[in-house]
Amino acid sequence: MYYRLSAVLFPIAAILFVGSIIWGYQEHQEKNAILIKAENQYQRAFHDLAHHMNSLRDELGQTMAVSAASQGMQRKGLVKVWRLTSQAQNEINQLPLALLPFNKAEQFLSRISSFAYRTSVRDLTKQPLTQDEMKMLKSLYAKSGEVTTDLGKIQDAVLSDRLRWMDVEVAMASENGPNDNTIIDGFKAVDKKIGEYPENDWGPSAMSTQRIRSSKELTGQDMSPEQIKLKARQFIGMQAASASDVKVTEAGAKTELPAYSVAVKGAGGENVQMDFTRKGGHLLWYMNPRTVKVRRLNFDTARNKASQFLVRHDFKEMVPVTYDEYDHVAVFTFVGSKEGVRIYPDKVTVRVALDNGEVVGLQASDHVFAKKLLTPEKRR
Repeated sequence: MYYRLSAVLFPIAAILFVGSIIWGYQEHQEKNAILIKAENQYQRAFHDLAHHMNSLRDELGQTMAVSAASQGMQRKGLVKVWRLTSQAQNEINQLPLALLPFNKAEQFLSRISSFAYRTSVRDLTKQPLTQDEMKMLKSLYAKSGEVTTDLGKIQDAVLSDRLRWMDVEVAMASENGPNDNTIIDGFKAVDKKIGEYPENDWGPSAMSTQRIRSSKELTGQDMSPEQIKLKARQFIGMQAASASDVKVTEAGAKTELPAYSVAVKGAGGENVQMDFTRKGGHLLWYMNPRTVKVRRLNFDTARNKASQFLVRHDFKEMVPVTYDEYDHVAVFTFVGSKEGVRIYPDKVTVRVALDNGEVVGLQASDHVFAKKLLTPEKRR
């Protein structure tokens, strides 16, 4: 009887044993595959960051070297600077740096982006770059060169010593916090060096958004990352295939204006960027950096597309006041209007791609922080 029982149970036990080994091996392989994929993503983001910072320095240098009479070339250079800073910010958001004090570097990029955007959308033939702005470009070129050099040293160490970003993630997640790590120490040094950049060197164009704006001026409750992710998906619409395509990172937690930076993988593979305030979840700016190669739409169609976009996203009672165009992109400035009166502090800038009418940029921070009590200028 026992012989028969063992004859039946032994093959079953052997099958279960072999099955458990195979299952464990498959689980191990799947875990390794996930870790390798994460490591590859971190490596790609880091090397792209180093590349874009190097390109940013070169573009700042070329823009600075362009003759003042070539406003068109200056504008194109500033637009490229804006795009490169957005790409660099997106790559920083993809790295496991959440527990590191890297906010100075992110603020540095944010201010470069703000400066480049504000100067590129104005009519440089009527308002050319001032001496202070040219001085600022020279200063940014020098500082970005230092940052590029430091990132290059980290990059050399990563390649020569075969350093892994997964070790960084483990080190930062440990109970004792990050200890000695070449990557961690390198990024801390970069952030410290950027933090030494003099505040008064930013000039009025870049600092105008930083002077008096704080969360105290906003309405609404503090939003969670998940709530911001939902807002971003609703704003993007069908461009975001799923919630996994949206990454939310907290920025400026220790500043007067805590915010969330959002990176969205668009349908065409482009990295769409947005910033929302933490309090109230107000959209500050949006940019889709895709290249527009042809011009198919006329002025009226582009203006209508911009107006419809604003209405659709609840920017009500706004009228267009200025228009500019470059690289097959139309740039409209809208201001608030009430009973025929234009309220100029209440302003948004909309960028419309002239190939298909898609809105590829929105600067709404002035609208978010508009002082409603300021005396408006009546329509002429």
